[in-house]
Amino acid sequence: MQTAHGRQFWPLDPRPEEVHIDDIAHALSNMCRFAGHCREFYSVAEHCVRVSALANAAEPEHALAALLHDATEAYVVDVPRPLKPFLDGYKSIEARVARAIETRFGLAIGALDSPFVKHWDEVLLATEARDIMGGESAGKWSLRAAPLPNRIAPWTPRDARERFLVRFSALSHVPAPA
Repeated sequence: MQTAHGRQFWPLDPRPEEVHIDDIAHALSNMCRFAGHCREFYSVAEHCVRVSALANAAEPEHALAALLHDATEAYVVDVPRPLKPFLDGYKSIEARVARAIETRFGLAIGALDSPFVKHWDEVLLATEARDIMGGESAGKWSLRAAPLPNRIAPWTPRDARERFLVRFSALSHVPAPA
């Protein structure tokens, strides 16, 4: 596949050196959570920045993995959770892309799927169900956490991309691409 920056990436044969943070930030900022079933546009990039902030407040050493926990979706798209088990080969492809991302950014293998990151992902999911999906029954399915007290006001894709890159730069100590 070709990325928005004109680079080549092979999702079936992912290579760490072909993973680029600006490609990830761009794709995730233009990708809507919940397969677009939101009251208004809410990007995967924004979700990742918010999960990273939650993780950082609790255990800062997990903040970069939390920021990148959905980075695979930049290359294999955001498939709704209930559908993933029924797509033969998807989890294997996603896992290979995750390992390439972890290697590229110096994370331990499995860091993107750690129980700690998953916890904060679930906390934010409960909050998103209340604030982004809306409706009286939103979030009553399979939530393992209570929502945060503060409400989410979604960012624009441009803001989400910029905040994702700034956060990455702060956590990785690598200057954000222009």
